Amino acid sequence: MEPATAPEQETGRTGLVLDPDTELVGDIGALVTSDQRQMVLNIVADLHPADIAQLLTHLSKREAKQLFSWLTSEVAGSVLAELDDDFRAELLEEVPHDRIARVLDELETDDAADILADLPDHVADKVLPELEDAHQVGTLLSYREDTAGGIMGLEYVAVRPEWNVARATEEVRSNAEAVENVYVVFVVDEGHHLVGFVSLKRLLLARANVLISSIMKPDVVSAHTDTDQEDVARIMERYDLVSLPVVDAENRLVGRVTIDDVVDVIREEAEEDIQRMSGVAGGEEPTDSAFRITRGRLPWLLLGVTGAGLAAAVIIHFQSALAAATVLAAFIPIVAATAGNAGIQSSAVAVQGLASGEIWATDFGRRMWKEVAVALMNGAFVSLLLGLAVVGLGILAPDQFPDSLRLAFTVSISLIIVVVLATTIGASVPILLDKMGIDPAIATGPFITTSNDILGMIVFFLLAEVIYL
Repeated sequence: MEPATAPEQETGRTGLVLDPDTELVGDIGALVTSDQRQMVLNIVADLHPADIAQLLTHLSKREAKQLFSWLTSEVAGSVLAELDDDFRAELLEEVPHDRIARVLDELETDDAADILADLPDHVADKVLPELEDAHQVGTLLSYREDTAGGIMGLEYVAVRPEWNVARATEEVRSNAEAVENVYVVFVVDEGHHLVGFVSLKRLLLARANVLISSIMKPDVVSAHTDTDQEDVARIMERYDLVSLPVVDAENRLVGRVTIDDVVDVIREEAEEDIQRMSGVAGGEEPTDSAFRITRGRLPWLLLGVTGAGLAAAVIIHFQSALAAATVLAAFIPIVAATAGNAGIQSSAVAVQGLASGEIWATDFGRRMWKEVAVALMNGAFVSLLLGLAVVGLGILAPDQFPDSLRLAFTVSISLIIVVVLATTIGASVPILLDKMGIDPAIATGPFITTSNDILGMIVFFLLAEVIYL
């Protein structure tokens, strides 16, 4: 499916990016507090909806709700589409149902469905019947939120293969108001099955009496309604698409996913993966309450404490070795940090590869051989440097580093083994989690770091007892 031309940038807006540190935000807040409605509306009149949304998030909740109530339904709808889910729900919690319905009527069905899905059930049940496109929005709400059906829009242009270009062009004109941006025209048969597509450029350049069947391309790329949104984004990225048709189980055209929806998906998935890799429950937003943020972070901190406790238990178990050679304590942080870093490196690459589709679960064997080879080379180089450093310290301070040759051999061998094990675990766990249907991003957080710390301690002290003591 050939890529379509991107839409023109919206005109009539300044596109000003507001800086929360400037006096403008504080001035607008003060004007809202003093009920200077017209003055505030004059200031925000030329702002893009995305900038108004940014402004709202930097005002107090009372000021944000007041300013939002002053916006027209059209502007309010565009602003809502730019806000994160939790803040949007808070903003609408005291808004009358009929006002919410008027605002949502200004949006395309997919955006209206997304906003409605984030509202409390008792509010959504009252708003939905009042919408002009209640049936269409209800249809979208029936799909899972993270699927192609959940993010698609129902507005598109479809023509028949036996139509000529003139009739198809008229169909585009008649749907101009309902379909905000026409990237491609889809071709369907009598049963509304997707059979091809025609790019807008090709349609406009063809002669009026030419049949659509002669200019359409039948090799159309599509997604099923239950296709995961990450896979949708991957498909559109792979084939350079700005519009992807969505079909049901019978290959009937039911909607389309546009590039603006996919950009949101990519951003959301990337933010979620980064947060999980950092030991934060995915979905944390800057506008979240302190309680919600704490609830998302605390479980991972508790996991870290538990892991650290297990690592401490390993050290306690080998306290006789430490008592016999206290110098071993100096190398505990080196071994633990190296194990953690090696695991994080390999797991981060694996997670990124799985997310982008460049690494498949079937690549497990080949991936492991490559990671082991890399770990051996890295481990050998790092171990050699550390071993030489220990020997040098033994020459400079023989009392503090007794029998430095055996100590250097112990530390070096430990480091090689630890790096290989940590790298292998870091690369394999994300792939195994992905095969089990679990988000592999959680593997790069405290789980990998803590497990490799414990493993590193066990290997180090076992080798110290065998070689050094």
